[in-house]
Amino acid sequence: MLPTRLAATFQFAITLTCGAAAWAAPAPPSTQPALPGSQPAPGGAPAPRRAPAQGETAPLPTPSSAAQKLYAAAKADLLQVRSLLKSGRTQSSVGSGFLVGTSNLVLTNYHVVSEFALDPATYTGEWVDTSGQRGSIELLAVDVLHDLAVVRVNRYGTGFFKVPEDAVKLTQGQYLYSLGNPLDLGFAISEGAYNGVISRSFYDQLMFTGPINSGMSGGPSVTADGEVAGVNVAKRLDGELVSFLVPIRYAQRLLKQVAEKAVPPKDFTAIVTQQLLAHQKGMVDQLLSGPLTKKVMGSYEVPVRESEQMRCWGNSSAQAAARSEKPFAVDTTSCAMESAVFVSGSLQTGAIGIRHQYLRSTGLDAIRFAQLSSASFKNESFGSYKDSRMTGPQCTEQFVTNGSLPMRAVLCVRAYRKFAGLYDFSLLTASTDDGAMNLQSRLDARGVSYENGMRTARAFLEALARTSVK
Repeated sequence: MLPTRLAATFQFAITLTCGAAAWAAPAPPSTQPALPGSQPAPGGAPAPRRAPAQGETAPLPTPSSAAQKLYAAAKADLLQVRSLLKSGRTQSSVGSGFLVGTSNLVLTNYHVVSEFALDPATYTGEWVDTSGQRGSIELLAVDVLHDLAVVRVNRYGTGFFKVPEDAVKLTQGQYLYSLGNPLDLGFAISEGAYNGVISRSFYDQLMFTGPINSGMSGGPSVTADGEVAGVNVAKRLDGELVSFLVPIRYAQRLLKQVAEKAVPPKDFTAIVTQQLLAHQKGMVDQLLSGPLTKKVMGSYEVPVRESEQMRCWGNSSAQAAARSEKPFAVDTTSCAMESAVFVSGSLQTGAIGIRHQYLRSTGLDAIRFAQLSSASFKNESFGSYKDSRMTGPQCTEQFVTNGSLPMRAVLCVRAYRKFAGLYDFSLLTASTDDGAMNLQSRLDARGVSYENGMRTARAFLEALARTSVK
């Protein structure tokens, strides 16, 4: 179904920029030829270039003097952050990080350190600097909701990367410079521009129009003056140079937490669980802060929630039915949050999805239409019993009436094995009031408490309705 694919494409086309090979396909070369009339980077101008002769390799564009100056000043405080298997110390994933001020504290992304945060018995961390020196890493704090972490290393910064006390004031179009170790090829700096705050993410992110490749996760993005504006975190696979940064103000808060604790936590799974529980509370409270929006689909009213964080898409096969290509028509509305919380390489959670499917017969008799709608109802998945992350789905099926609409309803619940108190809820309903049309609706609430899962399912079920129009 196209709308589902569109929504899913938006959500999952965002890839975290840690260097694990499975997370993102290699991106095109980060430096694009300058277009005629394009503006040079501040402090420098493109070098004159001629077209390469046949068989001759085109020369690389000359980096701006601002980028050269920044990289030369910053490279001593840039690190690569590696996750290694303890057994054999084989590299599992790589990202970037940077030393804060003159301290031995390093800021990076949570997803760069997630393996040894959640499974310290199997994984450990290592840093490597631009001169090839390396050492071990001690994990001090994580912020899974904003994808940040603080680690301690056995070397100190020169003071180049200063995390400001206040949020950095940026102007749209302002040059930013992202640093890191793209694709594990070597330390690099890339130029781009700040283009505002992303409002469709549950938590603020800055849009950086420039190349951020896998392996640059956790690296700093700085202004021409060297002020840290954000931390590299993600990019869109379906866009051109559309990348994202974590605003530096969230890193300020995490560093303050580290300063207040003398001893680092021993159990980061418990901390991640607490943060996910806080996220789901805010997410469900926001979802149910007012009555769900009603949309009319044929003879039914269906609930949705359209907001900055959740968008809906729709499509219809009515024209095909009108051309007698099919003896039935289907309208579909799908709504999904456009971001989820990264927990591990195999788990993203903390999101809501809604789908409504309105089927009606244009040439089928009642028995054949019932077979069609029943087959559609059964063609749903609630997860595998073999999933190591979660328990198998425990489902309850009932015929219910919510006042205006009789329905067949299936409610399935799965518990997270590693994160106590978190569940995935799925509610599937099918109307039973008319032999020539059928409304099937599905709600998925991922990573919610049992109470909030039931609360969300109840609100969704009560909002489905039959209209007087047929």
